Amino acid sequence: MSSLADELAADLDFDSDEESQHHEEDEIDEDADEAMDVKASPEETSTSDLSENANDVKKVSKLLYSKHTQDILKRIDYFKSQTSGMTRDAGEEDEEYNLIIQANGMTADIDSEIQTVYKFLRDHYAPRFPELESLVLNPLDYARTVQAIGNNMDITKIDLRPILPSATIMVITVTHTTTSGRELSPEEWKITKDACDMALGLDAARKKIMSYVESRMSIIAPNLSNVVGSSTAAKLLTAAGGLMAFCKIPACNVQVLGSNRKTNTGFSSASMERHVGYIYHSDTVSAVPHDLRKKVAKILAAKCVLAARIDAQHESTDGEQGRKFREDIDHKVEKMQEAAPHKITKALPIPDEGPKKRRGGRRIRKMKEAYAMTELRAARNRMVFGEAEDEVDFGDETEGLGMAAKQIGKIRASVADQRNKVKAPKQKSWNTSGLTSGLASSLSFTPVQGIELIDPTVQAERVKKANEKYFGDGAFSTFKK
Repeated sequence: MSSLADELAADLDFDSDEESQHHEEDEIDEDADEAMDVKASPEETSTSDLSENANDVKKVSKLLYSKHTQDILKRIDYFKSQTSGMTRDAGEEDEEYNLIIQANGMTADIDSEIQTVYKFLRDHYAPRFPELESLVLNPLDYARTVQAIGNNMDITKIDLRPILPSATIMVITVTHTTTSGRELSPEEWKITKDACDMALGLDAARKKIMSYVESRMSIIAPNLSNVVGSSTAAKLLTAAGGLMAFCKIPACNVQVLGSNRKTNTGFSSASMERHVGYIYHSDTVSAVPHDLRKKVAKILAAKCVLAARIDAQHESTDGEQGRKFREDIDHKVEKMQEAAPHKITKALPIPDEGPKKRRGGRRIRKMKEAYAMTELRAARNRMVFGEAEDEVDFGDETEGLGMAAKQIGKIRASVADQRNKVKAPKQKSWNTSGLTSGLASSLSFTPVQGIELIDPTVQAERVKKANEKYFGDGAFSTFKK
């Protein structure tokens, strides 16, 4: 079943002499074409004119051979052959600066025009190999593949290795054996070939513009070039459509400029990185480990936007601010790649076998003294062998008193602590025989009776008993410090 394009192409009679000079004859002024279109009425438009427009790629895409595009390409060739006299302070009055701005803004139009030509080429080559458009997704690779295969029915003799990966070539070769396509007529193949030439010509013009803009990036955007490099900076400005358009894009969207969502046939899409573009594939990001590339790309995108806005305001024309941004990025990348500090193995402390110093003040000592073991509690815990202890009813229970019932005298005195016990100084005795010296006086002066005759031995015994009562083992043996 023939398509509409085939039926329209069958009505055409192409002149070979006129087609050999199509580049010279098709440079028609656009104003004249518009004037002709205004004068022409729907009734005067014949079927042959419609078919000619549908089968002529130059009627579909007019950008490449337009006067404006050819003029820019010629001026680029002229300025590339000359020594650039543009300074960093150049503005809109500089001719070369205006050319860079115009050329940089044209790249977005060229990309859109390539898509238009790709659709035209795909429609006209579908009768020959309809499965090819699903196997080769890139428009330029598709055009090169169509140009290489041509109208040959045996593609095993065609070398596609310079164009496509080996896995894709194998899939194309196997699919071609079962294709439902047919051989194109000479007229159909000429239309397809012109579309291939148009697509590749647009790509060549785009590469020329990018190469020229890249060579002038140190002048038009010095800070951006210092941050990300001249090559990547030119690609970013080309994808954005100029420096001013790039400044309006937020940093989160700059990361995806130049992203390719399509994958070649034979390769899994699971291994493809998502939301990556020119910045992710730049030399700065590619030099870091794979697990840090997303973080570095995010940092680099933010600095690129700041540097581009500085360049748009014609500030820091020597690129000093861009170099500072790049130093900050390199410093952060180095900190990310630093190894974790090693844990220092400390030696065990020397064992302290002496008594430990325990913290505590007067309040703690008072509390310990209040809850210290008393003689009454100690006697309650003791029992006399062979005797029944006294018991006291306490609610529903009974408790034994032990030897507390037999305690006489100091029942609340705490147990003496040998560490706090005051030791009386030893009295030196000069009388080793135990007898009272004959020189000892029997007179004693007392406030009651005045001079009193006493027995020194009885007096010493009385003092001894008083000392035992007040300074012996009991509650008064602990003194405040």
